[in-house]
Amino acid sequence: MRHAKGYRRLNRTHEHRKALFSNMAGSLIEHEQIKTTLPKAKELKRVIDKLITLGKRGDLHARRQAAAQLKEDKDVAKLFEVLGPRYKERNGGYCRVLKAGFRYGDMAPMAIIELVDRDVDAKGAADKARVAAEEAAAEE
Repeated sequence: MRHAKGYRRLNRTHEHRKALFSNMAGSLIEHEQIKTTLPKAKELKRVIDKLITLGKRGDLHARRQAAAQLKEDKDVAKLFEVLGPRYKERNGGYCRVLKAGFRYGDMAPMAIIELVDRDVDAKGAADKARVAAEEAAAEE
């Protein structure tokens, strides 16, 4: 029987797992699509759905709860200003997990987790902006 076994432990301590999902949720909010292992993606789906539900509520308490889970303020801002209004009419199921074969080194099952109505241009936008700023600074 598997009573009181509500989540995957992923061979990590509680603190490591909390930090892992905080970082992964921030990356998913920023890029709207990330590639990771299948068990991590399935657990991240639970975390990100709860965060987007907080973004839909939009009040101060929800913002503070999301800020307690996420590491960066820009991710909290995007969650409440972009993603919350985007999924206002949707009753759950904000992200999907797609199987993506196996990793070459250790044959771990890989997956792509993405937001359902994602912005295709969001993936890598921050990196492109950073590179453009560095090139502009180098020319000056």
